[in-house]
Amino acid sequence: MQYLLDTVTIVRHFAETGKLGRKAQEILNSTENTYVISVISLMEVLYLSEKRRIGIDLKETLNRIEHSSLYSIVDLTPDILKVANDLIFYELHDRLILSTAKWLDISIISGDEKFKQVNGIQVLWD
Repeated sequence: MQYLLDTVTIVRHFAETGKLGRKAQEILNSTENTYVISVISLMEVLYLSEKRRIGIDLKETLNRIEHSSLYSIVDLTPDILKVANDLIFYELHDRLILSTAKWLDISIISGDEKFKQVNGIQVLWD
């Protein structure tokens, strides 16, 4: 199966810090799954690492992605923006990430409880 990883999931998974939900950990431990990462999450990794708020930087993150066939990056496209136009969510970065999951029609791995309030998106964590 294919899953979209939200930014917190990426940081915790790649930096091996913080807790992941039981279901999230089970999915990430499987070599049968593949994972999509939004360029928006990479932008957030860049920002958060520059502010020294996370233990992994963009270079390390890209290195992990590029050296594994399990990960792929999806760019922000006009089609994703069209989905975002119809999706209501309070924070722009999260709105774009959620819109990516909806556009790709895949589940998102996230511990953000507010994501579960968005119709048409399956959120996996616990």
